[in-house]
Amino acid sequence: MKIEVLRIGQRLVRDDRVTTHVALVARGFGASKIFMNEVNPEIKDTLDKVNKSWGSDFQIEFIDDWRKLLKSKKKNSVKIIHLTMYGENINQIQDKIKKEDRVLIVVGAEKVPREVYEQADYNVAVGNQPHSEISALAIVLDRIQDGKQFDIKYDDARLKIVPTEKGKTVIAKND
Repeated sequence: MKIEVLRIGQRLVRDDRVTTHVALVARGFGASKIFMNEVNPEIKDTLDKVNKSWGSDFQIEFIDDWRKLLKSKKKNSVKIIHLTMYGENINQIQDKIKKEDRVLIVVGAEKVPREVYEQADYNVAVGNQPHSEISALAIVLDRIQDGKQFDIKYDDARLKIVPTEKGKTVIAKND
């Protein structure tokens, strides 16, 4: 399954860290790309540094018009998954989503416009209580991939963690 993420909106300054973490989760949990408004170019720099150290060709693409992106993706048979606490529970919908070939997961910041709900093929809730969009993205990405995203190895990684019962072991690849 090819997975991309769309971050809609951002409350200036306040959400820089949250948007960075949405991008880090998208990358670390198996998405290939994130689309977002160019609110802070440092977010792209941060992800480029993470890719360089830890491997991956995860991409950030800045966009001006998320509506145009949604229309384009739908036209190309990409299924739109909108994360919202008002949607169908992930427990009931995850098996159906797993059968899709290509998905775009929409992660909102501020109030998401009604048209996102209408354009979405799936409005998905991770519980129906207020929670973080970061945690919702992580849970959905994990559920639709059955944890397989954690088996990905990057040949271009400069740093690699060796799992240990106690302590920290990191191998640095010399260039």
